[in-house]
Amino acid sequence: MTSRSEQTRNRIYQAALDEFARYGVAGARVDRIAREAQANKQAIYLYFGDKETLFATVLKRSLGELAAAVPPPTADGEVDVTDYLDRLFTYHQNHPEVTRLLLWEALEFTDQTVPDEESRRAHYQQKAADLNSVRSAESEQISAIDAPALLLIFTGLVGWPMAVPQVRRMIVGDDEGALERVKASVIAAAVAIAGQK
Repeated sequence: MTSRSEQTRNRIYQAALDEFARYGVAGARVDRIAREAQANKQAIYLYFGDKETLFATVLKRSLGELAAAVPPPTADGEVDVTDYLDRLFTYHQNHPEVTRLLLWEALEFTDQTVPDEESRRAHYQQKAADLNSVRSAESEQISAIDAPALLLIFTGLVGWPMAVPQVRRMIVGDDEGALERVKASVIAAAVAIAGQK
């Protein structure tokens, strides 16, 4: 693939990311993606296939970028729960389109298999195992939370404030320090839930 075609693919990806985050699969328009990417529709179909395949590609790449940027905690201590939640929250704060894509996926694939589901399931299982290897089980309550549920709880703690910014604003305000207070509270809650000191 030439450098020029790679540049075109990247422009299409970015335009599609913005379009899908804003409108979802059903509301997205290939014409708008082509216009924003300064590419023709044929290039989109050539490189990515139909609109649903393009959405799947955009979501997969976005989640891959997130996974690479924010590795889970590890038993060797390279990444602890506090650091993990801090970086995860900050990543979602700086990349709100990831949460939006997941929300659109939830709305549009309600009871269907989602794109790349098996691969994503394996990724989440590995993250849950990594998380389980670093948590403390000093109490019955903490040990009663299985690792996949703990990962889901952490994901919810980080994702919910990003998914509903209007609710966050009504609850904690929208002053300059509001999001930092939410982040600090999310980290403190996650550390407590994980049984970390």
